[in-house]
Amino acid sequence: MFAPLLEPEIRNMIKERDFAGLKQCFSDWPPADLAELIADLPVEEQVVVFRMLPHELAGTTFEYLTHNTQHALLHAMGREDVVKLINDMSPDDRTSLLEELPGSAVKQLLQLLSPEQLSVAQSLLAYPEKSVGRLMTPDFIAVHDDWTVKEVLDHVREHGHDRETLNVVYVTDPQGKLIDDVRIREFLLQPLDRRVADIRDSNFIALKVRDSEAEAINLFKRYDRTVLPVVDSDGRLIGIVTVDDILDVAEKETTEDIQKMGGMEALDAPYLSIGLFSMIKKRAGWLSLLFLGEMLTATAMGYFQDEIERAVVLALFVPLIISSGGNSGSQATSLIIRSFAVRDVLQKDWWRVFRRELMAGLALGGVLAVIASIRILIWPHHAQLYGPHYGLVAATVAFSLVGVVLFGSLSGSMLPFVLRKAGFDPAVCSAPFVATLVDVTGLVIYFTIASGILGSTLLAHPNPDVIKFGQERTTKAAARLLRLNDDWEVKEVDLIPKSNRINISIDPSEHLLSRKCPDCGGHLSEHGTAQINRSSYLNWFDYQTEIDTRTPQLQCDVCGKALALPLPMKP
Repeated sequence: MFAPLLEPEIRNMIKERDFAGLKQCFSDWPPADLAELIADLPVEEQVVVFRMLPHELAGTTFEYLTHNTQHALLHAMGREDVVKLINDMSPDDRTSLLEELPGSAVKQLLQLLSPEQLSVAQSLLAYPEKSVGRLMTPDFIAVHDDWTVKEVLDHVREHGHDRETLNVVYVTDPQGKLIDDVRIREFLLQPLDRRVADIRDSNFIALKVRDSEAEAINLFKRYDRTVLPVVDSDGRLIGIVTVDDILDVAEKETTEDIQKMGGMEALDAPYLSIGLFSMIKKRAGWLSLLFLGEMLTATAMGYFQDEIERAVVLALFVPLIISSGGNSGSQATSLIIRSFAVRDVLQKDWWRVFRRELMAGLALGGVLAVIASIRILIWPHHAQLYGPHYGLVAATVAFSLVGVVLFGSLSGSMLPFVLRKAGFDPAVCSAPFVATLVDVTGLVIYFTIASGILGSTLLAHPNPDVIKFGQERTTKAAARLLRLNDDWEVKEVDLIPKSNRINISIDPSEHLLSRKCPDCGGHLSEHGTAQINRSSYLNWFDYQTEIDTRTPQLQCDVCGKALALPLPMKP
């Protein structure tokens, strides 16, 4: 905690070769703080510090270093220093270090162990990876049922110096089978002549040597223990697991789950330590898969290309719709995966989760629908932005949001259940994966609802007998022939050969809509429903020509005065 503050002074003492001062300075330091200081020093200075530490303190401090720091330090140390450190490490921490090293390095380190420590290391490494056997240490205190309290305390004083913990004493029978575990405080509070059989209650919890790390975490959490015994298939006591190792495992598993939820493989090393190529390899696979999934979104957009061409305004809300569905799905996925991890939710609870997410999805979609509707209906110039059918557009967006958010919530919550049922890790159901899934289905939901609501207006299929001319050249030519003034513009020209008729649609121009009130200079805006005035002209290019003029009602936003519109034709 205070190591960073003293680091300059320590480095200065190393530079001046004040070894006596270093040894005196470090004698009272907690191993965790000492490890923090050492990790910030260059490797050559780390070696100097370790040589100055007392024998026991050096081994304990080494166990608090990260695996990467341990690897670098062992590589820089001399053979004698390595032998001392590796033999002084507790068996469980040594096993954790050996697991992270290449096979060749493990063989070299095993050759440096004493015969006794070598036997322990090989026995622990023989257990499956991610099993309790890899976490345990054989350093524990065991007593027999017929011992007195005095014999127990004498045994603890004699053999307890190199044990992992003295908080709990284990009672075994002559064959080594675990009978009970008794807290040391029970022996301290009992008369010296009382026997162990009179103290114990035979109520204990034990791990099996081949149990998974996840099972060990759950037992520690459920029973609120700091240490648990480990037994083999015959019930013989072979080791103990302490809470510090369980916390390390829990942190590692949580890190892996978070990385998987981010849409990538879990890293094998800390971010700054892993090679760049390895990190790219870990991320590229999932990123490519998600990219291929997003290509389905482009396919869906192409499928609805005709709808987008008839109502371009629908494309404005595509990012809004699909992102809302992806966000709701990511929320649901994160909640369920974490609930699985802490066992708040079990596989059998899928129906309860489905019902809750059904109601939550409808409510959340309703909230977003109200916000989107208000945004469309009260935004200035909404008729110009979204067209004359802005009310139907608002309804389309609102219902689509409800549908997409509901689908996102249900799919995001149910997918972890499906993956777990199939035997996969629910954490691979990452938020980006769910968002990609909802993107594609969200487009289908959006345009399906749009077809139902706008099918007779914006998305109405064009009359095959009508030839539409919306190009700029055609509309400008029609405007010149009709001698329109600057306040009006031709929007569309429809040629109907079968009936020898031309329909011309005229709209007010931006010039007209940008006028100011002649009385107060206030801004003019449309109010109410625009009127459509139709006028006919005979024998224009041998066609009967009908002109539809959309005449909006303009009113001053400040004084409320209505503005009389000029005639569309030049005199």
